[in-house]
Amino acid sequence: MNLIRLKKPHADVHRYHPLYIKFGTITTLLIFIAMFRINFDVQREATFTAAEQDVVEIEEIIQTEQVETPPPPPRPPVPVEVPNDAIVEDDILDLGFELDLDGPLDLPPPPAPMADGDEEEEPEIFVVVERMPELIGGLAQLQSSIVYPEIARLAGIEGRVMVQFVIDEEGRVHNPTVVRGIGGGCDEAAIEAVKDARFTPGMQRGQPVKVRYTLPITFRLSQADRANSK
Repeated sequence: MNLIRLKKPHADVHRYHPLYIKFGTITTLLIFIAMFRINFDVQREATFTAAEQDVVEIEEIIQTEQVETPPPPPRPPVPVEVPNDAIVEDDILDLGFELDLDGPLDLPPPPAPMADGDEEEEPEIFVVVERMPELIGGLAQLQSSIVYPEIARLAGIEGRVMVQFVIDEEGRVHNPTVVRGIGGGCDEAAIEAVKDARFTPGMQRGQPVKVRYTLPITFRLSQADRANSK
């Protein structure tokens, strides 16, 4: 004998299953519709806001050259009519004395002429003459008379000193100065040697003249002094 077991209505779990499916479907559709409407409204508001923005355009202004017009010429002065009856009186300048233009003029006496010898003309100093001065005895004799300074010897200083001076009409040396020196006492030694030197005077048009002259004085150490200075 087959027995059929019947479930109680309140114990059936699938009884409301179709209702749940319908409710879930409707809820999902409502959520999608709400999300679509919100997205559409945001896009419309953004589009509307962008359309309302102000656009500022910068226009380049081309500067035109302004032509300066010259000012009008000044008007000529308008002549003022002076009545013929008006008499123009000359101003009289009172100098306090009378000037006689017809008589002789009293001028101060001219200055007395200068006596001979009051002013002596400075002779010209030449740089180049027809016959240049020559060192009596030669440059080798002059250099042999120079004593090598001890400071320069110990320091190993050697080189050339350029001395400039003036040779007068008698061949004597005046105002020797160092144009280019090397120090160590060599400059002073060169000047002392030049002071004692004698020259033949320079000649220009057959006459002895003053000549500005430059003389090189060479200082050179011996091999022994060079070895000791090191």
